Amino acid sequence: MPIDSNSSRPQRQLGLAAAIAVVTGESIALGIFLTPAAMARSLGSPLLLLLVWLVIALMAMCGALCYSELAIRFPESGGEYVYLRAGYGEPVAFLYGWMSSIVMYPGVAAALAVGSVPYLAQVLPIGSAWLSAMPVVLLCLFGGINLLGTRLSGSIMSFVNILKLVILFALVGWAAVSGHAHLSNLMPFTVRRPGSEAIFPAIAGGVVSAFFSFGGWWEASKIAGEVRNPRRTLPLAFIGGVAVVTAVYLLISAAFLSVLPIERLTSNTAFVAQFGQVLFGSLGARILSICVLICVCGGMAALTMAAPRVCYAMAQSGAFFPAFAKLHPRWGTPANAILLQTGLSLAVLLLGAFDRVLSYIIFSAVLFLALAASTLFRVQTPVRGWWYPIAPILFIVISVMIALLILMHDPWPALAGVAIVLCGLPLRRLFATPHAATPHISEVTEGS
Repeated sequence: MPIDSNSSRPQRQLGLAAAIAVVTGESIALGIFLTPAAMARSLGSPLLLLLVWLVIALMAMCGALCYSELAIRFPESGGEYVYLRAGYGEPVAFLYGWMSSIVMYPGVAAALAVGSVPYLAQVLPIGSAWLSAMPVVLLCLFGGINLLGTRLSGSIMSFVNILKLVILFALVGWAAVSGHAHLSNLMPFTVRRPGSEAIFPAIAGGVVSAFFSFGGWWEASKIAGEVRNPRRTLPLAFIGGVAVVTAVYLLISAAFLSVLPIERLTSNTAFVAQFGQVLFGSLGARILSICVLICVCGGMAALTMAAPRVCYAMAQSGAFFPAFAKLHPRWGTPANAILLQTGLSLAVLLLGAFDRVLSYIIFSAVLFLALAASTLFRVQTPVRGWWYPIAPILFIVISVMIALLILMHDPWPALAGVAIVLCGLPLRRLFATPHAATPHISEVTEGS
């Protein structure tokens, strides 16, 4: 990608399709085939499942409105790091950058890569040694694609995610027209099935699971500095992308339960084979495994594009080693930041630590999401949207509730994660450029 000779910033060459692909990419990944079944089995009622999805969809749409406004005001790469820095200063922003760029995103990427292995085994007739190497291959593949140019990686990401959406809607359509889906399987709609969990733990667990499933829609904010016409494109991407994600989860959940009633749901992984066998017979497990792999690839494509932009933004502001603020002279990508993210993902993968990383960090990540949205209450020019201040208040309240549920369910990993995040305070002096002039981030427009 060519670079403006007067600037170290990348050019804006990502369109609406790429921005929407980032929003939908991580939100519709491995969990699309696992989470609805697990939630339905725990909640025991189609009505409760619908209500939980709608609550999280409301939260996500409120967040999309907030992040649209922030992306318009601060159209720079880096997302939450940029917003937190503008609203609360460099120390708070650095803690987020340290947590996400150095700790969390490598763990998420490694988890997605490992999660693909059981489905690869269904599709590829290769031995266990090759299968165990496939997560490394996937991480290196997507890292390399993002290294070779924003336009290239954006096009591939858009294609994979469009293909993913086509396949998911086609699955819903086939379930409906093939005669395998029956409304009677959803009945009684409001009554909880025998064997479901106690009501409060089931709802609490369902809300947290649904939040994780929707998670990732905010990643489009990290590529704001490379999106064409961000004032128009980013609100459409956030709001349209969240609407698509909501539709997919509602339709897929309805298809699952109309084909396989709650009483027949067993384990998460077995459900994929069950659903595939009903729809496609003996080839069902393989066909559904291909669908899962396409969803995983879409998620990895979005993640590996968005995540390095945090490290790049930190280095641009002088809060991280300056080498990571450089763009490749030929491809115009933050090459060092991409290599760092890929290397850290491989390290987490080889250490087998991705499960622990995610369980430790997710509590802090939810709080940072809420804190970033609260930046709207601290901006210089007041927000004048019809949705303000209801949307940020709802988003912050629901985020805090989810964080409390996580804390109540498993407090020690959450508190350990807070300790990991606070380790960034002494590390900040090590990473920061000693005499870097930290530029002031100002609002570009008065918002929408």
